[in-house]
Amino acid sequence: MYNEMMSRRQLMKASAAGVLGLSASNWLPILAANASETRQQTKSCILLWMAGGPSHKDTFDLRPGTTNGGPYRQIQTAVNGIQISEHFPQFARLTNHAAIIRSMTTPEGAHARASYNLHTGYREGQGGVVYPSIGSIAAKELGSETAAMPNFVSIGQRSYGSGFLGARYQPLIVANAARGVENLRTGVNQAQFDSRVGLLEELEQGFHSNHNAHVAQAHRTTTQRAVTLMRDTGTRAFDITREPAASAAAYGSNPFGQGCLMARRLVEAGVKFVEVTLGGWDTHQNNFARVRQLSAQVDPAMSALIRDLRDRRLLDNTLVIWMGEFGRTPRINARGAQPGRDHYPRAWSSVMVGGGIRGGQVIGRTDAEAATVVDRPVTTLDFMATVCRALGIDYNRQNHHPNGRPIRIVDRPATPIAQLF
Repeated sequence: MYNEMMSRRQLMKASAAGVLGLSASNWLPILAANASETRQQTKSCILLWMAGGPSHKDTFDLRPGTTNGGPYRQIQTAVNGIQISEHFPQFARLTNHAAIIRSMTTPEGAHARASYNLHTGYREGQGGVVYPSIGSIAAKELGSETAAMPNFVSIGQRSYGSGFLGARYQPLIVANAARGVENLRTGVNQAQFDSRVGLLEELEQGFHSNHNAHVAQAHRTTTQRAVTLMRDTGTRAFDITREPAASAAAYGSNPFGQGCLMARRLVEAGVKFVEVTLGGWDTHQNNFARVRQLSAQVDPAMSALIRDLRDRRLLDNTLVIWMGEFGRTPRINARGAQPGRDHYPRAWSSVMVGGGIRGGQVIGRTDAEAATVVDRPVTTLDFMATVCRALGIDYNRQNHHPNGRPIRIVDRPATPIAQLF
């Protein structure tokens, strides 16, 4: 940017010499071009949500050979000194783009409360407010209110929504990536469609007059978003059957792989936040077989996503996050012939890739049993502030609740992970 724009000192010199007074109009196209480029460089985020809480000790923070280490072996990655589970062989070759955070430590150990905490940065019920998720925050801060495509899409299951920010920043839910968004197909010609939209507008006016303003506006916003999306050619991004067969195959034919493929297509189309969910990580029983099966879905899909973003020059502007709501106990439980690991928010792992962060590193460290964080603990607030900083969002900024109360995007105290920047 320094080579394309005047520095402040050069601008002051030019002004002093009377240059701007003579040719300010010549700068307008340059300023407009730079403003356009800045908009195009706005970042996006893909959250790969591992619902149930994946075992950090069987994925990214192993302890092979110890009493509770489990049967998996570690493999060397593309970065000297970083080792991960043998069941992530493709991702191991891409760790130069990734930061593995091994020192997550969060307050909630129940699924619903922990998921809410990690999606919003706040604890459920805190202050009597329903807080917006990070997806809705990104939609508001990074998205365009006039874009036909939604700014937040959730694939696989319903995600946490916009809270007090309102209907405009709710996610579009795609239950099954293979089927896409079936209701986008109108089944009628353009004239018939326009006529039906006109009738809908008349009905909306009647609804608006008979309901309170907040409810009516939320309803109108939802219908207007749907109509705008149905009219836009960008909706082809939701149709993964348009993807070349070889490219699609790299992601895997399972719903999670197809969701990751759709996520890449949506980011290319301008969507700012996409969440893809893979459930099944609540491994109280049969932990090792289930983690192996789930890892076999994650590894090709996540790796294909990273490679595609890199090869299409989108990775620097797209932050990919792999995480669940907590980790799992370092000790193996005693649940019969198929033991597992239980909920464990005290110390666990997450992964960040791309988005301009410094890859090829591990953040934080746990002790010999992967039970306690001993270096650079990362709290929920620290994590949320880090995500915001990576996306170019001012995490100190405040939004206002409908009752007028100012609420910070990320509450205090929050310290982004400095090593990532």
